[in-house]
Amino acid sequence: MARNTCFWRVWSNNCPIIATIVLVLALDTASASGSIAVLRGEKVIGVVATTTDETYSSRMFRQLEFLLAELKLRLDEFELFAVNSGPGSFTGLRVGLTAAKGWAEVCGKPVVGVSGLEAVAAQSRNAGTLFPVLDARRGQVYFGFYRHEGRRVVREGEDRVGTPEEFFAAAKERSSPGVIVYTDLEIVAKVMELAGVDGLHVEEVSPMLAPVIGRIAIERAERGETADALTLDANYVRRSDAELFWKGP
Repeated sequence: MARNTCFWRVWSNNCPIIATIVLVLALDTASASGSIAVLRGEKVIGVVATTTDETYSSRMFRQLEFLLAELKLRLDEFELFAVNSGPGSFTGLRVGLTAAKGWAEVCGKPVVGVSGLEAVAAQSRNAGTLFPVLDARRGQVYFGFYRHEGRRVVREGEDRVGTPEEFFAAAKERSSPGVIVYTDLEIVAKVMELAGVDGLHVEEVSPMLAPVIGRIAIERAERGETADALTLDANYVRRSDAELFWKGP
């Protein structure tokens, strides 16, 4: 297949469904370990991930330029864009979503937003209920409840934010034992300091989420579940500082 022939479409109920994806650009600016990945089909052909004190917004485009140059690709050659839509830092989310929306608009291609918690859960090798957790700072964690359904994970309820105590209280309400899926040992260590959840196990997965986000986006695009620059939205979970501390008249 020629490189500029990146997918073919079938039509269902007047909606295009992407049947074969070749080039995907996936972006994660919402987690502590920001990353960019290029996928050809489900194969990752290039990835950049760094964890430094420098804000990801200031280095993302520099890393993207490097990655595209290494792979000899242009933005207009991608047929699908994917982005971590949260939860995560407000600044990081805005940077990633703005970039993905801009690329989708300029290139006229679809975009898919993927929950960072889903990208964590999707890496699990365990069956049963999955409890992905991410650092929310301020003594809190982002968490959700997921389960495997075939090759994908399905969310049960909404992603949440809370203290470790609130997480465990929610976990206790589940009817079956689960697995805490984490990317940061320090965070899960704080969570596991609490006791009282029988049968709860832990599993470490990669903090580099962009490749996983890309694969999830492909599956959704094949089902016709894509967005555009207008409909792509963030999964903030927690209100911004401006909302939390704003004092009305």
